[in-house]
Amino acid sequence: MQDTAPPTDTTPTADTQQTEKEEASPRSSPSKDGGDWLLDSALGKWLSSKQVVCSNLTLLKVLLWLVLLGLFAELEFGLPFFVISLFYWLYEGLRSPAPREPGELSAYSVFNPDCQPLLGSLTAEQLEGEMGYRPLANR
Repeated sequence: MQDTAPPTDTTPTADTQQTEKEEASPRSSPSKDGGDWLLDSALGKWLSSKQVVCSNLTLLKVLLWLVLLGLFAELEFGLPFFVISLFYWLYEGLRSPAPREPGELSAYSVFNPDCQPLLGSLTAEQLEGEMGYRPLANR
């Protein structure tokens, strides 16, 4: 028995080549070289914008803290680690990165020369006067 099926032509025609190009073009158009797909996404645009408050270093510090918290929680020392972390953050937050300029006043009037308050701050005497309290008379 002989196969009498006509031979099939495997060479693509012009119509098939055009359809393949049209199908492939939308996939490759957002990124021509394929390396910037993350930057072209919405997340990449948001991360590259100036609206991001924290830097990569801060993100790495937070991730390290979370890993350490998980480790200490496994060792049943999660609460002490968290409390010590709070005290550290309090210390770091209250410490100023640069010393005060000469003549710059502190927010706490007791640290200023002659206990001079900042402009616009509310003093105890002003509060008493606004509330209508009068000093007691000496008897």
